[in-house]
Amino acid sequence: MQVEFKNEAFTNFSLPENKKAFEEALAKVESELGLEYDLIIGGERITTEKKSKSINPSNKEQVVGVVSQADQALAEKAIQTAASTFETWKKVPAQARSRYLYKAAAIMRRRKHEFSAWLVKEAGKSWAEADADTAEAIDFMEYYGRQMDKLSQRHDLPRIPDEDNELYYVPLGVGVVIPPWNFPLAIMVGMTTAALVAGNTVVLKPASTTPVIAAKFMEILEDAGVPAGVVNFVPGSGGEIGDYLVEHTLTRFISFTGSRDVGLRINELAAKHRPGQKWMKRLVAEMGGKDSIVVDSDCDIELAAQSIVASAFGFSGQKCSACSRAIVHQDVYDQVLGRVAEMTKNLTVGDIRTNDFYTGPVVDEKAYNKILEYIEIGKQEGKLVAGGEKGPETGYFIQPTVFADLDPNARIMQEEIFGPVVAFCKANDFDHAMEIANNTEYGLTGAVISRNRAHLERAREEFHVGNLYFNRKCTGALVGVHPFGGFNMSGTDSKAGGPDYLLLFTQAKMVSEKL
Repeated sequence: MQVEFKNEAFTNFSLPENKKAFEEALAKVESELGLEYDLIIGGERITTEKKSKSINPSNKEQVVGVVSQADQALAEKAIQTAASTFETWKKVPAQARSRYLYKAAAIMRRRKHEFSAWLVKEAGKSWAEADADTAEAIDFMEYYGRQMDKLSQRHDLPRIPDEDNELYYVPLGVGVVIPPWNFPLAIMVGMTTAALVAGNTVVLKPASTTPVIAAKFMEILEDAGVPAGVVNFVPGSGGEIGDYLVEHTLTRFISFTGSRDVGLRINELAAKHRPGQKWMKRLVAEMGGKDSIVVDSDCDIELAAQSIVASAFGFSGQKCSACSRAIVHQDVYDQVLGRVAEMTKNLTVGDIRTNDFYTGPVVDEKAYNKILEYIEIGKQEGKLVAGGEKGPETGYFIQPTVFADLDPNARIMQEEIFGPVVAFCKANDFDHAMEIANNTEYGLTGAVISRNRAHLERAREEFHVGNLYFNRKCTGALVGVHPFGGFNMSGTDSKAGGPDYLLLFTQAKMVSEKL
């Protein structure tokens, strides 16, 4: 009998033994900083002349790793290798493929703090955020393994006389996996292992700012015995190899998490048929959000403030699900805003190598400059009530920032900032709040803080987001518990970590035999 899925527990760092264990993991990782990482194609490690340095965003002078970069010739080699490997991998029984995931999950669980320490160094995650990222990666492998076990069982069809009919799910082929930098372990692992457990082979192009974490995950796949060529590790720039991989006639599907603009470009390129291409390519995309927490007049003020602060400023607001808009009923607006401003001013920002700071840096110079530009726009559009300044110059630090009195159509109410900035907007009543909540082109997450059951039921029906939360924060989706994906420009609503997700990497085949 299969062991029931259970989410990986988070680490309690207030316990001295856990703090000591994490500090030891950080020391181990620090002893390995600056090492070089090769491409891996068909199990072969390939060093290239062109290399990219991964930088610690908390310490701009510290090199996390030096990673070889693929050109189009190596991208072609990876696609061809994945295509040839697919012919054998697709024949491996589904439950055997699942066992690779269970093995990989067990290895990562043993190396949990080490992987979290890499997240601290390469992604700038606090201890708690890094620990949650690693736990989610373990969850994805455990969950998708179980989902594949279920999907591979015989599906009952109505019987008719003299026929035996069967429906089963077969893999698609070669998938190009393009994960994001903000959850460089969890989402990368989820996208990759969902594809491979369904019987596909993968060309993995990791995020340019966080490739070392992906390289370390390749170690786990090798340790778990995943055959060479099932996952091919091909770091490189989007301009150099991204379009090439998406457009290739042997690419069967693209699994992408990232920005709206890049997602739309991939969609456009993937939709175009090319000579020799036998299929319409499938795109599984998650493309960000402009997420709102709606605060009703009848609410718990403290809960509302805590939910906004946690959702807006955890990991410096660099989550697709982060709250970047607080839409607050006029009757409680001043109270909620005042409490959020007070809490925000008490947040600490700095190098999260130690567990002394609430949050760390933004990911790189490009993000840093973009967020600072939006803060200047916010100063013109609204009233600055907290933050609005740079943090320590040693890294890409920005103080958590709150703007008040925004027009619903202001730029910082409409455009994705992807940083520690939240904009407050006043609603006349609940009707007005719902109108504002739905006025963006995105539809990923949202939350409503209210004691009014009728209003919650209205929001259940009218608040058009893929993940809607009542009386809690709008971040922190758990695998299996909160299947995750959004509407509109937030993507294809793929619901990662949900029971339907593996269907996106398979196709149904029906076989009928006359008896």
